[in-house]
Amino acid sequence: MTVFTSEYFTMKEEHAVEYAKTKLDYFTSDAVLTCKEIGDGNLNYVFRIVDEKSGKSIIIKQAGPVARISDEFKLSTDRNRIESEILKLQAQLAPGFVPKMYHYDPIMNCCVMEDLSQYEIMRTALMKHKKFPLFADHISSFMVQTLLLTSDVVMGHKEKKELVKSFTNPELCEITEDLVYTEPFYDCPRNDVFEASLDFVKEHIWGDEKLALETAKLKFEFMTNAQSLLHGDLHTGSIFIKEDATKVIDPEFAFYGPAGYDVGNVIANLIFAYVNAKYTLENPEAKAEQLGYLENTIVDTIDLFADKFLKAWDENVTDHAAKYPGFKEYYLNTILRDTAAVTGLELCRRIIGLAHVKDVTAIEDRASRAAAEKICLSAGKAFIMGRENIKTGDDFLKIVQTYAQNN
Repeated sequence: MTVFTSEYFTMKEEHAVEYAKTKLDYFTSDAVLTCKEIGDGNLNYVFRIVDEKSGKSIIIKQAGPVARISDEFKLSTDRNRIESEILKLQAQLAPGFVPKMYHYDPIMNCCVMEDLSQYEIMRTALMKHKKFPLFADHISSFMVQTLLLTSDVVMGHKEKKELVKSFTNPELCEITEDLVYTEPFYDCPRNDVFEASLDFVKEHIWGDEKLALETAKLKFEFMTNAQSLLHGDLHTGSIFIKEDATKVIDPEFAFYGPAGYDVGNVIANLIFAYVNAKYTLENPEAKAEQLGYLENTIVDTIDLFADKFLKAWDENVTDHAAKYPGFKEYYLNTILRDTAAVTGLELCRRIIGLAHVKDVTAIEDRASRAAAEKICLSAGKAFIMGRENIKTGDDFLKIVQTYAQNN
């Protein structure tokens, strides 16, 4: 029998089954358990345990000491504690939008949570060109409730500072600082650029000193702005979805940072879905329908977020100074500015940097992929450079449409 109480080791499927039998009070003693490792992300090991007799199932997620994407990234396994604690907090702030947490084990650095196998990873679903008309409503509610309610304008300032300490996440923040804000904007050896896009990247991204300056400003704003408790990696690969429900997963990058970081990640990944549909759907009617859905979703996500944010502000803000006339509009505008900037950063880094998205890499035709990447890079640059004047859903969409029409 494996001992799970003395020291950490990286589990395999057989260990996960034994762990479920000996450490969890979830299955009956006569359960017939099977396990499959289903992690397809960059960092962790994810095991799905199923009782073949009853059909009950759970997920065991274990944090390893290095990233699966590259052993260059040495990671603190404390990120599993952070994920466990933030999921519990998010369940209170935004009920129904995160999976249930059952158990956290600080020795094995694993957590046990609700199995969401009846859902589908949103990135995968969008690449199948499915539509989720409730998503903008769901994700805007989740972001308002988790971002505004963990900020200084709502929380007691001492209580908020304690959360800042608890969710300090230096290793994963360093990955973000490097992979999002720094490496994509110069000829870094760790970048991975599609050959057909390389000349465009050299001229329009690496060769633009004004863009480099703006990304430097954004990097140090990101590092010093402990505004809200972020998910920290809120893309379509971190969202489980079905027609009538949305669940946000994988908040292990959680830390206190600028609220627009989460919102911008969502918008950028909707744009990746947009270019995927543009260059993989052959039927004109189906293409127009899917692009229209994604355009509406981009607009609605921004506008619903803004509307709900202002309403929630009036209902929840406690700080006296935050109630002065005009301050809530100013505060929201700073978030929308940061949203535009992060939309641009994410669009660029997923094309240039180490971690790509399948929406783009799955475009098989070489010329089409290059065109899709050009849209993302051009729009990304426009979002970064024009961030002060991008305020509405239509503002975001116009930038996407401008460069999509030119390619």
